[in-house]
Amino acid sequence: MSESINNREYRKNVIKEVIKQLHEGKTVEEVKQQFEEAFSGVSASEISEAEGALIAEGLPVTEVQRLCDVHAAVFKGSIEEIHQPTDQKQIPGHPANTLIRENRVIEKILEKEIKPYYHDLKDKNLKELIKGIESLSKIDLHYQRKENLFFPFLEKYGITAPPKVMWGVDDEIREQIKEVKSLLVETPDDTNVIKDKINTLIDKINEMIFKEENILLPMLLEKLTQDEWKSIAKDGDEIEYLVDKVPIWNPAKEAKEEIKEEAKEPGAITLPSGVLKVEELTCMLNTLPFDITFVDKNDVVKYFSQSSERIFPRTKAIIGRNVSNCHPPASVHIVEKIVEDFKSGKKNHEDFWINAGEKYIYIRYFAVRSPEGEYLGVLEVTQDIKPIQEITGEKRLLSE
Repeated sequence: MSESINNREYRKNVIKEVIKQLHEGKTVEEVKQQFEEAFSGVSASEISEAEGALIAEGLPVTEVQRLCDVHAAVFKGSIEEIHQPTDQKQIPGHPANTLIRENRVIEKILEKEIKPYYHDLKDKNLKELIKGIESLSKIDLHYQRKENLFFPFLEKYGITAPPKVMWGVDDEIREQIKEVKSLLVETPDDTNVIKDKINTLIDKINEMIFKEENILLPMLLEKLTQDEWKSIAKDGDEIEYLVDKVPIWNPAKEAKEEIKEEAKEPGAITLPSGVLKVEELTCMLNTLPFDITFVDKNDVVKYFSQSSERIFPRTKAIIGRNVSNCHPPASVHIVEKIVEDFKSGKKNHEDFWINAGEKYIYIRYFAVRSPEGEYLGVLEVTQDIKPIQEITGEKRLLSE
């Protein structure tokens, strides 16, 4: 047992040393030779642990990210097929299967819509290549799925370094796609630069596909429970798929909703997308940069937020009052017409905007409906949009 632990620590330290040497400027070939002499095989989880240890020791995530593709070039030939059998990857509708299917779509775009055209940028090829790059830009959806559905579960298990590094590379790929598209439109005659950029882009995308299937998925399949996979599958429809007809995955054992510890606390409010304490929910709603008021399906005022920058005065005396009685006679007919149209289904929203001294008030009314379409009430959202209208240019840095 001690020998096994010692070997594992030794392998981990050597991996860390290899990565450090890469950062110190040694060539890929030098490090690769050293690596191959020291190992006959190494698991994806050990690579992740090594990178995580380096980050914990103070190495910036951006540094690991900067050489992420070099790491892949070194480790690629020796990553084992590990941890879980492949059956979950083969189950239609399972998120692991969907991720792999989307990677095949991405590879097809590269092979059919990019590679045939970028070596010779004549008129027809240029047009086809621009279309291909446009198709490739949908890779953003694939990365959104990974970042918003998979990464949170890894972080839950304390695996933080790989998601940070991978997300950074995702963003690099997104920016490179935008850059190539811009070059094709603005400077199509600069063929050598365009070819180099596309070659780099293709290599980086292929490396990411490899990392997803040989590093990310094994870690997920090792850690996640069936309930957690079921949760990912359930939330998957929130982001558009790159593949058609993703079937509903119904595991043999019915997954049960996880009951979080905070949901058991007194005063906790359990919502479909999280659990909040009453104080948290109250302060969160009052922090919104606009006022909200909710009137239920019986036209009774049920709630209003208490923002520090309130637009119209509200008192608690209006709670339980019919909404028609909360407006002056001159405008009550407008309110009643909005409610009537919402209840009938004729409309789902109505907007107004008015000048009020130094403020420019934007008033929006939304019909609130259940997932089945049942009318539940009206949400009024009021905001001073004059400061927003005055925004120009860009702000990408933190304020002092």
